[in-house]
Amino acid sequence: MAKEKKLVEAITSMEENFAQWYTDVVKKAELVDYSSVRGCTIFRPAGYAIWENIQKKLDAKFKETGVENVYMPMFIPESLLQKEADHVEGFAPEVAWVTQGGLDPLQEKLAVRPTSETLFCEHYSHVVQSYRDLPKLYNQWCSVVRWEKTTRPFLRTMEFLWQEGHTAHATAEEASARTEQMLNVYADFCENVLAIPMIKGRKTDKEKFAGAEATYTIEALMHDGKALQSGTSHNFGDGFAKAFDIQYTDQNNKLQYAHQTSWGMTTRIIGAMIMVHGDNSGLVLPPRIAPTQIMIIPIMQKKEGVLEKAEELRQILAKQFSVKVDDSDKNPGWKYSEQEMRGIPVRVEVGPKDIEAGKCVVVRRDTREKITVAFEELETKMGEILDQMHHDMLERARAHRDAHTYVATNYDEFKDIAENKPGFIKAMWCGDEACENKIKEDLAVTSRCMPFEQEQVSDVCVCCGKPAKKLVYWGKAY
Repeated sequence: MAKEKKLVEAITSMEENFAQWYTDVVKKAELVDYSSVRGCTIFRPAGYAIWENIQKKLDAKFKETGVENVYMPMFIPESLLQKEADHVEGFAPEVAWVTQGGLDPLQEKLAVRPTSETLFCEHYSHVVQSYRDLPKLYNQWCSVVRWEKTTRPFLRTMEFLWQEGHTAHATAEEASARTEQMLNVYADFCENVLAIPMIKGRKTDKEKFAGAEATYTIEALMHDGKALQSGTSHNFGDGFAKAFDIQYTDQNNKLQYAHQTSWGMTTRIIGAMIMVHGDNSGLVLPPRIAPTQIMIIPIMQKKEGVLEKAEELRQILAKQFSVKVDDSDKNPGWKYSEQEMRGIPVRVEVGPKDIEAGKCVVVRRDTREKITVAFEELETKMGEILDQMHHDMLERARAHRDAHTYVATNYDEFKDIAENKPGFIKAMWCGDEACENKIKEDLAVTSRCMPFEQEQVSDVCVCCGKPAKKLVYWGKAY
């Protein structure tokens, strides 16, 4: 039992120090390791398997909407990056540059892609000539590099993994529809697969993507009351097309500029999953994304027939689920703690007495509820248990978010909430960037989004008292 206690004590409690709890979990659950390069992490098998499942499920959803995968180069010539002024200005502080190749200095330095808009635009300018060439619905899975000052595994790293979709359309209406369509794909994925409820809305002009006409976002609330931007979708209008000369001949034989979108989700969504669902024993993985959904733990496994029964159950369950048998020589208590640390959704306990009774014990990771199930009912019952677990995790996350969403109608209320009640703050805004800047400077709170579902919680701006234009979700954020 001493070893079991040590395993759990290795995690700082989230109530004591949430940031340290997070770091402990990603390390002890063996999701990542630190590399010798500051701000870069090594994805260990347990961490990369989660990303592989995210890729697999998201990629299928993208392709259902007609998207095709491509791959663009890692390097961007400086002259190409500078073609769209707002875009390059927005990314300039984070760009990593290659200035030498082998032993020779480069005539033109190369950016290590912080994002790939300019590469896609250059390509579209070559391959789009006619309305018949549109739409172009492309996506790539890759890594990007941004020279971050402060880093944390998954949430903010120098190099991170993501997908970036880039589409080109004949009309503004098509581009606008695609922008919102992909945001909804993200929101549905987060809710129906990751069990994370999202607030959907539009970013203010101050917070929008550099070079975009409009940026839409999904925002999640972490257990500590901080917001996390979890996916974005951008409408570029024809600004990039004009900068890169992406023109096509329409049906009337007239030249028109294409309209574009871009949308992305990164490995920071794994960080969101950890911080929304985890507890003081480690990870709690949503069953629909967990690389291993079920761990079978044989009790008194040296007894005759125990390991054979565990393998028989594995084969039955493996028809529908991802399942493993822990037949290591560790004691059962240690195996339980390890399964909990790694967040495996359910474990199945089976020993001599269970075999004699024709049943096993199923334990949920999220609630630790123990359910006795007959062997012949296990396959059917397991599907019900995992579905119920997903539902309960989503509802708990939604209840936590709603309980930590506050309304402020004046600046004194806003300040009190920001300083004493971690969470979202719903408050009206006049539309003036000066008010955004004041709130950020005074309280370290930023506008998260103007939600699609608007309310009128007061008539005046929470900051300046002038007539309000929009309800905004505000918060401190990762």
